[in-house]
Amino acid sequence: MARTWAAAVAVAAGLLVVSTGSAGSVIATPISIDPFTTGGSQHATQVEPDSFAFGNTIVALSQSGRFVNGGGSNDLVWASSQNAGRTWTTGDMPGTTIYAHPPGTWPRISDPSVAYDPQDNVWLLLGLGIDSGGSGHILLVDRSTDNGLTWSNPVNAGESSGSFWDKTWITCDTWASSPHYGNCYIEYDDNGQGNIMQMVTSTDGGLTWGPIRTPADFPSGLGGQPVVQPDGTVVVPFSGNGGAELSFRSTDGGTTWSSTTLIANVSEHGVAGNMRTFSLPSAEVAGDGRVYVAWQDCRFRSGCPANDIVYSSSTNGTTWSAVTRIPIDPTNSGIDHFLPGIAVDKATSGGTTHLAVVYYYFPVSNCTSSRVACQLMVGFVSSLDGGATWTTGERIGGPMSVSWIANTNQGRMVGDYMSASFTGDGKAHAIFELAKQNVGSVFSQRLSTATFDITQPQSASVKSQTGPVFLPPSKQKRPARHVTAN
Repeated sequence: MARTWAAAVAVAAGLLVVSTGSAGSVIATPISIDPFTTGGSQHATQVEPDSFAFGNTIVALSQSGRFVNGGGSNDLVWASSQNAGRTWTTGDMPGTTIYAHPPGTWPRISDPSVAYDPQDNVWLLLGLGIDSGGSGHILLVDRSTDNGLTWSNPVNAGESSGSFWDKTWITCDTWASSPHYGNCYIEYDDNGQGNIMQMVTSTDGGLTWGPIRTPADFPSGLGGQPVVQPDGTVVVPFSGNGGAELSFRSTDGGTTWSSTTLIANVSEHGVAGNMRTFSLPSAEVAGDGRVYVAWQDCRFRSGCPANDIVYSSSTNGTTWSAVTRIPIDPTNSGIDHFLPGIAVDKATSGGTTHLAVVYYYFPVSNCTSSRVACQLMVGFVSSLDGGATWTTGERIGGPMSVSWIANTNQGRMVGDYMSASFTGDGKAHAIFELAKQNVGSVFSQRLSTATFDITQPQSASVKSQTGPVFLPPSKQKRPARHVTAN
């Protein structure tokens, strides 16, 4: 059983309290802390959060004790709330790494994600077990049947003796009307086979997992995020190795997977400050089955000086809408936005679909230590009409110096993704990492949350933008693709 400890619900000194204009005073609240002080990792760092909400329960998961080299962390730390984010309980994922409580056998773990299977009333935590050489080899799934308060030792959902697996993700079919209600799906890419996307499926609440399945055209990529539509279709957006957002799907409960479909090519500004970022997609689905996919992109800015947060949507996973810019601020603002986490309220649909996006940003896109110090911020934006109009961007965290952020061999890391979720009361919960100034060599980078009632009167709203696009495909700036993103 996991060791747990009480999470602080008061605001830690130095964390920002702001007025959002849409939800009154919003407090950025830390909900867990890195408990690990051994093994050579960076104490106290927490990076790369995911979350999922069902009813009034929210479960969040984050790497804790991040290593500089070789990827991964001491363990994954969870935080759960049974009352829509008012109070939290937290602990580490049991039976995984040699640092866990109780300990497992793996030296490190990475790539946290969370799912819930309502048919079996079980919450699932997924992590990628990493060996001493820094290679991901095993899909570790911890289960909870008491609403995320205690967790089992992990189920082995798949293991490789040789290939390097990466960027795992988990989701479940939560739609009672679906013919595959209760199925759960794990995605990862097999680096040993050129980053080929792979899928495994469970039909019994994560107790056992079926054989590895591959999309029909063996696509290469990174960061797939499967989502399930009400008819049981599973759509998996991912970042292709060639610099594009792509997707594939299954209509038979994960028995077979289709060839890939292009969502959009990617035009990306390289983020300053030695920040580690990728244009990985963030995906969610609305009550009418429309899938929304968001990522960082500079196509709406002449010369690609900074990224916006953009998105595309689809009703079937094969035909995607034109790329749309979320109008967080003017295109000439000089602000660089990156690492979005999109949330969609499944209780809403059509022209009244409620959307929320949390993201990081630099107020000055070309910031350097010699010119303008890179000050990292956390922002939030929302829509009540399916993305036709959005609130103006609001700061909910920061400023943070990049020196307060965990270091890796691919740059300073808040995560390769972040998260937001809607609870049953219609409120949006942003889940992100906040940092304060280091105390000597000790960090203070913590999993945090902020809650928004996006239905409250808005101070302003701005129409979305679908054109013009300044960069032709031949001149798009595409990020370097790394062999691994652990």
